[in-house]
Amino acid sequence: MTGMDTFLKSYTEKLSAQVRAAMTGAFVIGLLVHLPAMLSDIPNHDGLSSMYFDQNMITSGRWFLMIACGASSYFTVPWVIGLLGLLYLALAAGVLADLLQLRSVRAGILTGGLLVAFPALASTFAYVFTLDGYMCGLLLAVCAVRLTSAGKWGPLWGALCLAFSMGIYQAYLPFAIVLSIYVVLRAFGDASVSDESVGNGTGPVRVLVNHLIMGVSGFALYYVILRIFLLIQGKELDTYQGIDRLGEGAADATFLRAIPHVYTDFVKYPLSGGSLIPNAFAGIGLAMLLVAAAMTFFGRLRKGGWLKKPLFYVLFFLTLAALPPALNGILLITPSVNYHLIMRYAWVLIPLLALAYADQAGDFREKTAGILFPAVLTAGAVLIFCYGLADNIGYANLQKKYEKTYGYCLRLLDRIEQTEGYYRGMPVAIIGVVGDESYPETDLTGKVTDGMIGLNGDYLVYTGENYGSFLKNYLGATVNFLPVEEVTDIYYSPEYREMDSFPAASALRIVDGVLYVKTENKD
Repeated sequence: MTGMDTFLKSYTEKLSAQVRAAMTGAFVIGLLVHLPAMLSDIPNHDGLSSMYFDQNMITSGRWFLMIACGASSYFTVPWVIGLLGLLYLALAAGVLADLLQLRSVRAGILTGGLLVAFPALASTFAYVFTLDGYMCGLLLAVCAVRLTSAGKWGPLWGALCLAFSMGIYQAYLPFAIVLSIYVVLRAFGDASVSDESVGNGTGPVRVLVNHLIMGVSGFALYYVILRIFLLIQGKELDTYQGIDRLGEGAADATFLRAIPHVYTDFVKYPLSGGSLIPNAFAGIGLAMLLVAAAMTFFGRLRKGGWLKKPLFYVLFFLTLAALPPALNGILLITPSVNYHLIMRYAWVLIPLLALAYADQAGDFREKTAGILFPAVLTAGAVLIFCYGLADNIGYANLQKKYEKTYGYCLRLLDRIEQTEGYYRGMPVAIIGVVGDESYPETDLTGKVTDGMIGLNGDYLVYTGENYGSFLKNYLGATVNFLPVEEVTDIYYSPEYREMDSFPAASALRIVDGVLYVKTENKD
C-alpha cells in the first residue's frame, strides 16, 4: 500500500459511519437528481452572457467569488462545475452529520439527500456559471459553525470561515445563524439532562458567547475586507439587490419596517407551496418529520425535567421569536432585496433539523422509537423524491424555454435581415419582452416552478442584451441592439406605439436610421 493510500485509509477511518454516509448520499443522490443539468448546456437569461465570466463581483460585495470559482475556470462547463459543486456539498453534508450528531447511517444518507435535492440547488444550477463558488460558500458557512466549538480559538476560525462565505455570497449567512441556534439550544438541553451548571465556564452560556463572537467577528471581518478591496479597485457598491445599503437596515427606520415583513414571509413562504412543499406528498413527508421531531422533543423534556424549569419557557419563546429573522436575515441586512429561491437555501434546515432531532428518538422515547424511526426514514425518502422531481420539472421547463427561444430568435433574425434598408451594424431598438398576445403562455409547470428563479417562464430573452447574446452565441449573428437607456425614449414614441407586435408585418420599421422591433404586446 502506498503512502497516499495509507494516509487516505487512516483519515477515512477517523470519520464516523454517519459522516461517510452523509457524504456518499449527497454525492450519489446529487448526481441522480442533477445529472440532466450537468450533461447539458442550457443557459438561463443571465447565462446567455456568462459563457466566460471572471466573477469579479466586488461591487455586489462578493470579494471572494472570483477565487472560489477559479478552480473550474471562468468558462461555463456544466459537467466540471457540477462535479465540484456536488463535492463541496458532500463535504458540507459530512460536516452537518458531525455537527448534528446523527445516530444512524440511514439518517446520514437522508441528510445528504435532503441537502442536494432541495429546489434551491436546482435554481442555482440554472446559474451554473457560478454554482461551484456558491456551494463553496455554503460549505464555509457550515464549517463556521462546526469550527466554533473546536477549542479555544474555534470562534475565530469560525469567524474566518463566515467572512469568506459571505465574501462568496451573503445569502448563506442564515444557514450559519440557524445552525448556531440549534447548537446553542442543544447545549442548554444537554446541560439540563446532565445536571451541568448552565452558567459555568464551559457550559451552554459559553457556547452561546462563542457563537456570538463568531457571528459578529465574521460579519465585521467580511465588511472590513470588502471595504479594503473596494478602495483598492476604486469602486463602490452596486445598487443591485440593495447591496449598497448593506447594514443600513440596522441603523435607521428601515430596520423597524423590515421586521414585520420578516415574520409575515416566514408564514407565507411555506404556505405558498412551491420549493418547500412542491406537492401534497412532500407536505405529508415534511409533516411527518415535524411530528416525529416534536415527539422526540417532548420526550426529551419529560426525561430532562425541563417542564418544571422557567428557563425552558424563556428559551422556547426566544427560539420562536428568533427563527423567522434567522432564516430571513438578509431582509434585515439589505431590506430592499428580492428574496428569491437561491437565497432561501437555509430553509432546507427545517426538514434537516427535524430529521436530526427525530434521529435521537431512541434516547428519549424507547417504546415508540421502533415505530417512529421507520416513519422518519420513509418521510425523508419521500421528501427527497418530491424535491428531486420538482428539480427535474424545472430542468425540463428550462430545456423547453431554450428551444422556444431558439425558434423564436431564428425567425426574428431572419425578419431583421430581410427588412428593406437594413444593413449589418444598423442600430436596432428592441424592448425584449415576448408578447403573450401573439405567443400565448405555454409553460405548464407554473405551479411547481413559479418560485424557482432561473427555471420558470417561457423564454430566455427579456432585454436587448439577452437578444444580442443569444443571437451571437447560438445563431452566430451579430446585431447592434441599442442599450436599454437609449431605447426608453423610442418606447414612448408615436411611431413605436403604432406598430403591431411581432410576427405582424408592421412589427419592424426603420425610423431615422434605427430599426424599431416591437416584440411586446401592442398596448
